[in-house]
Order: sequence, then C-alpha cells, then structure tokens
Amino acid sequence: MNNPEHGIAGFRLTEHTWMTELGNWIDAISPDGRRAGALLFDARLIGLPGVRERVVAAVLTDQRLVLGGLTGLIPVADVVAAGDQVWLLTGQAVSPTLADLLTSAPIEPAGAASALVETAQTLIALHAAGVTHGSVHPGTVVVTSEGAALLSERGLSDAIRGLVSPPERDAAGWAALARGLAASFVAWAPQAAQLFERAAGLAGTLGLAAARGALLAEQASLPGGTIGREGLARAARGRSAFAQPPAHAAAAALPPLPRDEGDIVTLLAPGRVWPGHPGPGQSGSGLAGPGQSGLGQSGLGQSGPEYAGPGQSGAGLAGPEQAGRSGAVQFGPGVSTQEQRPATTAEQIWRSGRPEADTVQRGGGGAGGRRVRAARSRRWRTIGSTALFAVIMVGAILAWFRLSDAPDLAIGSVDVKVAKKSYGCDATALVTGVVVTNGGSGVITYEWHKNLDDEVVKGTLQTRSDQTSYQLPLRWSLNGKATAKATATLRIVSPEPARTDKVSFTYKC
Repeated sequence: MNNPEHGIAGFRLTEHTWMTELGNWIDAISPDGRRAGALLFDARLIGLPGVRERVVAAVLTDQRLVLGGLTGLIPVADVVAAGDQVWLLTGQAVSPTLADLLTSAPIEPAGAASALVETAQTLIALHAAGVTHGSVHPGTVVVTSEGAALLSERGLSDAIRGLVSPPERDAAGWAALARGLAASFVAWAPQAAQLFERAAGLAGTLGLAAARGALLAEQASLPGGTIGREGLARAARGRSAFAQPPAHAAAAALPPLPRDEGDIVTLLAPGRVWPGHPGPGQSGSGLAGPGQSGLGQSGLGQSGPEYAGPGQSGAGLAGPEQAGRSGAVQFGPGVSTQEQRPATTAEQIWRSGRPEADTVQRGGGGAGGRRVRAARSRRWRTIGSTALFAVIMVGAILAWFRLSDAPDLAIGSVDVKVAKKSYGCDATALVTGVVVTNGGSGVITYEWHKNLDDEVVKGTLQTRSDQTSYQLPLRWSLNGKATAKATATLRIVSPEPARTDKVSFTYKC
C-alpha cells in the first residue's frame, strides 16, 4: 500500500483488512486513539472521470446529515489523496458487519430484529432528506460493540457508477437482508422467521415504515418476547478485530516518531463546491440549509416506548444554526462550519498551482504585443479545453460500458455436508449447503427438503459481486425412539437451471 509504518494521514492501520466492490477496507486507529476505519479506493474505479468528485459530494452530504443529528450512519472524518491513492477515513470502526457475524454463528432473533429496526429507521430518515443509500446488504451494516446497527458506504456505490438509486432499491435490499436473517434461524425459531418474512413483504409493498412498525408491534413472537441488542453486542465484541491483541503491540507502546507521509491532500477542501453539492445558503436535495429544519420534528417517526432508535434522542434533523450554538464543528482537517474568510493572493496561488510569475505584470513589449499574446493564449486555451472535453467523454463512455458489463448471476456448484454421520436421541443435526456462483449480483431462491417429514424450508439469499461462495445452513431437530436414515436435500430454484445436492446421516435412539 506504500504507506510507511502502517499509517495514512495520522490514522494507524491494523492488519485486519477485507475487499469490497469499492476497494480495500482496513481497521484503523484514529489520531486520538479511537477505533476507526480506512478505505483505500480501487484505483481503477476512483480514477474514472467524475468519480472522485461524486464521492466527495456524497461524503459532504453525509457530514451535513450527521451534523443535523442523524446517528445511523458511520461518520466520515476525511477523504484524502496521497499520490495516486484516494482514502476515505471514518470516525468509527467499520467492523464487524452483519456479514461477518452471519458467517461465524447464527444471530439471535432479538438482535436480528434490533438490526432491522435500526437500519429501517436510518433509511427512512435518509429518504425523508431526499437521498438514498444505494447498496444495503449485510456487508454495509456495521454492528458496534454496544449492539447498534450503523450503515456504511452510503452513496459510494452510486457515486462510483454515476447513478442515483431510488428508495425502492433500498427497500429491496432491506427486504433481502430480512429474509437472509430469517433463513439463519428458521429451523429453531419459526415464529421469528415468519415475522421477518412478513416484514420483508411489507417493505416491498407498503414501504419501510410499515415493515419497521410490524417488527415493533409483533416483537412478542420473538424468543424472550422483546427486541434487544444484548446478543448482538456479545457477538460483535467476540468477532471484532479490536478485541484481539493488536498486531503492532510493540510499536503501539512507543510514542509515534515524526515522519514524512508525503504529499497528502484533503479532498474536502474549505470553500470547494463540487458538482451536485450545494454551496452556502442552498438547501440541496431536501437537506437543511441556513434557517431550515431539515427533516422537521418527526422525520424518523416514533420508536415506541419499548424500544429506542440507534442512539438517537430526537427524530428531527437540526439546522446549521442550532449546531452553531456550541461553536465550530470540524470534520477532519478539511471542513469547518465557520464561514470561510476570503483567500489571500498567496493562498490562491498555492491552491490553484499557478506560477508566481503569472501574478505580476511583465514589463516591455507595449500594449499591442500584450494584446497579441493574450489572443494567442485564448486560442490555445480553447483548443486545450476542447481536447480535454473529448478525452473525458471518451473515458466516460468506456467506463459506462465496462461497469455495465457485470455478469448475470449463475450457479457454479452446490455441495451439501453434515457435521456428523450419526446422531443419538433428541439431537439437532447441522446441515450446510455451500453454493458457488460466478460472482454475479442477484437473488438465490432455495428450498430444503427432509425425507422424514413434509416440511419444506424455503429461503432467499442476496449475492454480491465481490463474493462467490455462500453457506446455507439447516438445523434439523430429531427426537423420539427410532432408527432411521435421514436425508436432507438442497434445491436451488433460481437462477435456472435448478440444481440439487443431498446428504444422509443416521439417527439412532
């Protein structure tokens, strides 16, 4: 990564890293010692025309939302450029995610319901503010050590592709998340699984508010009879890389030595207005401007007396004038809520990169010579601008074709395994189906069939473009005095063609 001593812009990088469609995420520690995250964007994506500007605009939108009181997003501290690399630095840890927790052990229904309620609440607030997330799936739902569910990567997937996702896409992603969670405990908590399936259906027909309301109203059907974060918090603390001994413990014990990180520039520069990002005094996409209240007093709705939202004490987003009562607020080294003073000539030279000689009048040559040189300069600027525009348009067209060439989801193989070949009295067999795809994004519809009863366990799984292997667990509870050969069959219904595989074991009591 060409970052000496595992750091970037004052953030210390750990050895815990994982790949996503955006690039390489790394668990990090902020300059003040807090848990944080660092995303190194894929150079092939961030280098496409207009992508860097759209990413910065999305981050600035997030910072205004957080400043207004929205607490359901992972806060972004800064976006910096170091040579050809572009980094996004967060003010909070970005692991573990729900995807991490689901691969290690089933999540308790109460904690799963808590994550669904909180993510729905955050999405409702985003939609009320006129923006969307664009990429809701288990890998973008971060679970904190307190069990709260926060959304990461808001708007970044759309910024990479130059798209604006509708709210219906967020609702579909949330519904797929609910169905995936239901499938993880359908065998041992069927009532909770049915509740999640109903909520997923409501999200697609009546919207996220109706789905969230159903979870809150019917939480009595969950084991324990209520929604709670405790189990989710325990799972997160057990999985978090920060709960393990630090990879650089010896180096962390010593005070950091001054070092030169090279030319690192914040892209959230003061006074810079990117395309699609409102300037001072403008409200933008439904966001609060000076003197406005953003989402109003009821943007998130009522959570009910039994359950509070993800760390929020009030639903509405406050205007900038309310935030100003406590003084200036700083986002990383680049953004402040204080009004910027006019730049001096020296600052303008430094920011624009103009040679100092261009700022003074050159002597000699007479007025006629200056007019000739000015006309020649204008002609060359016009020619250069035209050529640059042509290059940008060609690059944008090529990027569009490349990003649009994503493969359709296809199943490569299905393999079903069982933990043991023989089980005794009143046992629960853990059967696991491993599905390998071609890396396409879509939805897998599957069915589990059991030869000893007529129950068919149905489920769906949302796949991602950066993952090719998925596990579909089945917990089969057997009881009574008998000796039988049990066979579990996994059938992939879609995408077609249908595929099946099965495994058998002995039950003897």
